[in-house]
Amino acid sequence: MAYVILIISFFLDGILSNYLPFMVNDLSYFTPFLTLVAIGIIYPFFQKQEKKYFITILITGFLYDLFYTNLLFTNMIFFGIMGLLISFVYKKINLNPLTYFIFLFFQLCFYFLLYDFCLFLFNIVPLTVENVFYQISHSLLLNLIYGEILYLLCKYLPHKRSLN
Repeated sequence: MAYVILIISFFLDGILSNYLPFMVNDLSYFTPFLTLVAIGIIYPFFQKQEKKYFITILITGFLYDLFYTNLLFTNMIFFGIMGLLISFVYKKINLNPLTYFIFLFFQLCFYFLLYDFCLFLFNIVPLTVENVFYQISHSLLLNLIYGEILYLLCKYLPHKRSLN
């Protein structure tokens, strides 16, 4: 089920990006980063096999770079860092729908701050604090809704591993 979630999220990112504006100061409130949400939700399926989880998200990050960003190995590294953060949080906190919502909010914010910091550091794109908050605020709505739907589906549908 984890691979199905990851594949659907990966393709939905591409499909929704084609139909929603995705330029620096012209973002929709429904800017998709569904693959990032998916790597957070699939961790419990790999809880006993963390090496397999990290390999999966690194490959997903590489494919994300290859198909969507043209910054090869960037998202592969960031997805790996996010995987470390996700595994740490899942080990320390018992997640329910509310705490997962809060965790997903911080997961998305951390990713955007990390990504934008690296863009700023290497001077790839001129960024301001206003641009960063604009990007975060315009991508939270769709991704938080998608994350909660995935969380509830994974929690209440029968499968081999459960979410907490």
